[in-house]
Amino acid sequence: MIRSSIAAIAFALTGTFPLSAQVAAQDWVIDTAASEVTAETRVFGQAVTASFAEFSAEITFDPEDLENASISARVTSETGTIPNREYQSALVSRDGLYPAEYSEAIFVSDEIVATDEGYEARGTLTIKGESRDAVLPFTVEISDGRAVAQGTLEILRADFGVGGSSWAEVAPNVTVRLHIEADAG
Repeated sequence: MIRSSIAAIAFALTGTFPLSAQVAAQDWVIDTAASEVTAETRVFGQAVTASFAEFSAEITFDPEDLENASISARVTSETGTIPNREYQSALVSRDGLYPAEYSEAIFVSDEIVATDEGYEARGTLTIKGESRDAVLPFTVEISDGRAVAQGTLEILRADFGVGGSSWAEVAPNVTVRLHIEADAG
């Protein structure tokens, strides 16, 4: 078993996830049923979490060949759900993710590097048509052709035009959490 830590994406996401210590530039196929993408913030001081049902990623990853590693991930904005009806309406409104015009959030890595804690996927995150540099720290365990990655990405929602005047009680930061399970492709 190879155990490594990785700090990465976004709001990474799902589709194809390559990871392997035995094969350079290994591609990975995401097991979406076992994977999860969420975004958490605070409203009136209480934690509020949105879960996203649809996401995909093309991932090539080998701890021994980081030069050829890459992640291209997408989250379908309209599949975000929050149990509270009012918060759900805000999530998909024009001030929220506005999926009627912006159907996906996208993360594309420029490079993946090893860190003391695992890895970082450094690249560009695009939400609601606004692109910003982003660093996704993540950890990964690879065993018997199966990769399990955990990542957390902190963003400021205002950087992406999320929120409006009625969002005064919503915290400015959002934590995107990824749990990705993938099989060697």
